[in-house]
Amino acid sequence: MKTLQSICLITAFAITLAACGSKKDETVTEDYGTPDESGQAIASVDVITQGESLVKASDCKTCHHQTNKIIGPSHTEVAKKYDFTKENVALLAGKIINGGSGVWGEIPMSPHPDISQADAEKMAKYVLSLDGEKEH
Repeated sequence: MKTLQSICLITAFAITLAACGSKKDETVTEDYGTPDESGQAIASVDVITQGESLVKASDCKTCHHQTNKIIGPSHTEVAKKYDFTKENVALLAGKIINGGSGVWGEIPMSPHPDISQADAEKMAKYVLSLDGEKEH
């Protein structure tokens, strides 16, 4: 009888504890960076880190390496070729999504139409950051 009471008490306690869980509404906000003196937003470290994670999770490493040329140029070579501007972020994001050819040789870059524009831009920002340049 005492065992049954203990089981009932423990069960009631567990149900009460589960029912009291926090249901706090969580608002997700995007980080657009910190404005510099000119009033333009600069890429935050968070966006660069997200871009790095997206690159590492994709098939980019099949043809690109951070510092060594494989089939395509290294990501660092790309960073050195293109200034870290909003226009070049959009240009490279377009190449990630649509593919491209002719800039780095005869072998075309495969398109990645399943990558969103926002994610492609994060990936481009990561690549353009590899030479130490900040977005301007």
